[in-house]
Amino acid sequence: MSEVKKTSWFESLSVYKDIRMLRILLLGSISGFPWVLIASSLSLWLKEEGLSRSTIGWAGLIFAVYAFNYLWAPIIDRIQVPLLTKKLGHRRGWIVLMQIIILLSLLVWSVINPTQNLALLISVGLVIAIASATQDITVDALRIEQINENEGKSMAAGAAMAVVGWWTGYKLGGVVALFTAEFFENLGISDYWQATFIVLGVLIILMNIGLMFVHEPTETDRQAKQKETDKLIEEKLGSNNIITTFVAYITGTIGGPIISFFKKNGFAIAAGILGFVFLFKIGEAFLGRMSIVFYKEIGFSKGQIAIYSKGLGWITTVVFTLLGGIMAMRTGTIKTMFFAGGLMAITNLLFAVLAWTGKSEILFAIAVIADDITAAFATVAFVAFISLLVDRTYTATQYALLASIGTAGRTTLASSSGALVDWLNGDWGTFFVLTTIMVIPSLVCLWLIKNKIKIGAK
Repeated sequence: MSEVKKTSWFESLSVYKDIRMLRILLLGSISGFPWVLIASSLSLWLKEEGLSRSTIGWAGLIFAVYAFNYLWAPIIDRIQVPLLTKKLGHRRGWIVLMQIIILLSLLVWSVINPTQNLALLISVGLVIAIASATQDITVDALRIEQINENEGKSMAAGAAMAVVGWWTGYKLGGVVALFTAEFFENLGISDYWQATFIVLGVLIILMNIGLMFVHEPTETDRQAKQKETDKLIEEKLGSNNIITTFVAYITGTIGGPIISFFKKNGFAIAAGILGFVFLFKIGEAFLGRMSIVFYKEIGFSKGQIAIYSKGLGWITTVVFTLLGGIMAMRTGTIKTMFFAGGLMAITNLLFAVLAWTGKSEILFAIAVIADDITAAFATVAFVAFISLLVDRTYTATQYALLASIGTAGRTTLASSSGALVDWLNGDWGTFFVLTTIMVIPSLVCLWLIKNKIKIGAK
């Protein structure tokens, strides 16, 4: 792919005026909101119920399902949801089904006691994670399908808007969750988190109403091409029966995207890409998994956490994600990722300083703002990067595969974050220094392959 010609900052900003960007913003919000439930809300709920840091950290293993959603991505591409697909469309039908499952899960959470029913609580959290991970497959596919293949600038802008939307759902949803929980707690309601989940369920209903305004293309040749691939594989097998049809289906929908990826890049470069994708945001994930526990232990209230970490953080994230999108369009995704990697290391050290100096609202605000700036640049570059790598014939499956590999690093390894803090005897400063060191391996991988990756706008 040829290099993308640089445009002025004004021309780059004008891309965001497209009405499709607003639809992508909503899709991103739908995707980010479940993380409020199984990250911030669940972690703080367990903390306030007296459970240990290790338990909270290991509970985060439910995020591991995001690392494997590519396994059922082909199913989401092919199978239609009874009634919903016919009424709403293939993509929107799947999204609404997953939203219904999440809503029902919140209703279950609203009536259980976490200390007495920890296994049930985590199981319901797992259901939410599975529904959310499944929803992400469809959201990402619908987001990419909003943009035509030849609209490179719009694709980069769409990646930025998707990130803004994700953080909008996560940050503003977190503001609602934390302030609502604190409000109910101040009213003297003992089960204030359970009551909060009812309020969050209302937000899910509102998101589904907004989803009805997102256009879904009615004409697509995706399924026709999938059937053509199946037929070619059946012909190679030399017979036509139930067994060969099944083998052709599995090979065409799962094996095809993987073979295409390695064939396009070559084994060595493909392995380097996968290594980078797996490692890139591990340090950020370790910090993020324990951050709200750290804020609580150092002495900040839920209201302060909501203002600095969620409300102020959302504004910062939105602004710098849009700027990150423009930077990616003008200088390339790879340079943007090197820049973001350096910021990650510096930001994590700020949290170490906060841990060593003690509670300080000013330093807290600085650290949170820096972290959100870093996350904005890193995430938009990452989303644009893997969006450029996918083959349009296998958009949903390849994107889900690459995103899942990235999630695998952040979830499986970061689940030990609480145990690491305990092993360090609560030495938060050393913990944050270690998360800084975790940034380095991914940047080494990227450096080794940066001149050989077959994408435009490097």
